[in-house]
Amino acid sequence: MSTSFTEVVSSAWQAVSTVDEPAPTMVVVGTAIVALVLVTVRPLWLKTRHVITQAHEGSHALVAALVGRKLSGIRLHSDTSGVMVSSGNPRGPGMVATTFAGYTGPAVLGFAAATLLTLDRPAAVLWSILAALAVLLLLIRNLYGFVSVVIAGALVGAAAYLGDPVVRYTAAYLITWVLLLGATRPVLELARTHSRGRGRGSDADQLRWLTRLPAAVWIALFATVTAGTAFYGVTRIVVTQLS
Repeated sequence: MSTSFTEVVSSAWQAVSTVDEPAPTMVVVGTAIVALVLVTVRPLWLKTRHVITQAHEGSHALVAALVGRKLSGIRLHSDTSGVMVSSGNPRGPGMVATTFAGYTGPAVLGFAAATLLTLDRPAAVLWSILAALAVLLLLIRNLYGFVSVVIAGALVGAAAYLGDPVVRYTAAYLITWVLLLGATRPVLELARTHSRGRGRGSDADQLRWLTRLPAAVWIALFATVTAGTAFYGVTRIVVTQLS
């Protein structure tokens, strides 16, 4: 058992530290088209949104840990909603940062992944995601969330551990495109919900309570960060491909 674990760690480290040949343009463009379909066609989006939710709640948890809050757990639901519970000061900058991180986190993670891909490191993207999913799994407190994270981890792990460079690039770019292109849609859905007089208890509503700034201001900030980060990440990939 220890030998097997050591071999996996050694293989992972070797893959992460290896710089591959640049990704084929067909892979970059093809995965971008697939991702665009996944985040714009509603029946497919209802499935793809689970990826964004995992990144959303994981971002809440990461920032909560960084600001010194005590993590209690995460619940992911079949309707693509989720909740992260932490304890600590109910107000203050730490709570504001934790709450703000949810909607903006997926785009920021997508940009980080895009940066690694422009450096020809698809394995680093996949193993980083796998490590994040492993930590997320430890925080899950419901069965659906546990199963969904295990499935995601199995798919990413298979691509990272068993795939050749083209498979790794395909998986890494697909995930990256989904994060970059899909991060803004939940913000637009949130804006629509609030425009209809609903949205009580949302992240924007919590930030309104924490700061006294209107929820609309926070939604605008979510949109600015997600759209701006996505644009920058997409531009960086395109420029790298053209250079």
